[in-house]
Amino acid sequence: MTQHNIKLATPADTELLALLGRVTFRESHGDYIEDKTNLNEYLDKAFSFETTQKEVNDSNNVYFIIYKNHFPVGYAKLVLNATSPFIPNERSCRLERIYVLDEFISQKFGIDLLNQTVEKAKELNFEVMWLSVYIKNTKAINFYLKNDFEEVGSISFKISKQGYENPILAKKLFDEKA
Repeated sequence: MTQHNIKLATPADTELLALLGRVTFRESHGDYIEDKTNLNEYLDKAFSFETTQKEVNDSNNVYFIIYKNHFPVGYAKLVLNATSPFIPNERSCRLERIYVLDEFISQKFGIDLLNQTVEKAKELNFEVMWLSVYIKNTKAINFYLKNDFEEVGSISFKISKQGYENPILAKKLFDEKA
């Protein structure tokens, strides 16, 4: 029987998060980035030990790691108090990353990570969770739309000098009636 659990990451998990981040970003976005030099430069910067350590130690970031039978298979990063021009006047947080190793995507670990981050955001009384996702990543966009996110805008995400269109999706965390 497969068992999985999600744990809150700590600074002791920095190396693991940096490696998971680098591998899962390449798996999910590598085919879309034509210039592999740009991709490698981005990975070296965004998922370096130093960058990851700084982000893990920032109290405005919450990381979760999901394990299958004690093996780390994915992670999520929630940025607290993250504003967006597309989400006015509300307490908002950003689901900046939710990545699962390709081999484990079909096992629905993404939904468990999403649910964990939503519960954490609600616990901290955030009203809206938002994220950006690459426009060609239709699998991810459909996943979020199926889980009550709605498109509210769009930004250009830069890797080196190349811009990539990213819709902004948002989800209300509490019922209007509540």
